[in-house]
Amino acid sequence: MYSDNQHTASLSQMDYLDVKNLAQTGEGAFLEFKRTIPSAYKIAREIAAFANTQGGTLLIGVDDDKSLVGVVGYQEEKFLLDKAAKELCQPAVDITIEIVYFGDRDLLVIRVPEAPDKPIFVTDEGDEDATVFIREDDQNKVASKELIEIIKKQNSGKGVTFEYGSNEQALFRYLNEYGEITVKKFAQLVDVPRETASATLVDLVAADILNLFRKDNVDYFTYSQECES
Repeated sequence: MYSDNQHTASLSQMDYLDVKNLAQTGEGAFLEFKRTIPSAYKIAREIAAFANTQGGTLLIGVDDDKSLVGVVGYQEEKFLLDKAAKELCQPAVDITIEIVYFGDRDLLVIRVPEAPDKPIFVTDEGDEDATVFIREDDQNKVASKELIEIIKKQNSGKGVTFEYGSNEQALFRYLNEYGEITVKKFAQLVDVPRETASATLVDLVAADILNLFRKDNVDYFTYSQECES
């Protein structure tokens, strides 16, 4: 299996009151809690979303109402966490597993670092397709094709260059008037294939000229704050 490459579970410096206080802050961009781990794939999505964003903490043994319930022994949860982080997340994510004693039960504090090599893909068992998840407030979202390419470019260590031609001029004129644009609209505006429009917008985001944001499950592009200033 993968026993030679498992994460080590260590006793946390936190106690159950620390976990209780942390849970009371509520789920958000850097915190998620679960009563139990439903499956390796589902917890892999949580791990990857944090790793693809700015890292975060998972609390296992905490109910939706923020109450501490604990788990009976941590071995099964640790098995699923190891499988999720080492096998289902690609590249693997180097999580830290901490144990907090809670009476005759255990609480788990999982530290997920921001990945140095983004994006992290998640694969389901028996499924060749891989998905990229990101953390957005208290939810995990599937990254669009454009966002995946932006993440790749921003983490490649290579500079991004682009040609300021007629298509870019038309784009900037449109943004000056309307403030935001989609890939579909840009493709129609300059009469190019969607793939060409997408590549141009991705390069402009990677170059900090534009920002990407999602609204109603649609990607929109607008001027970045750096560009506006």
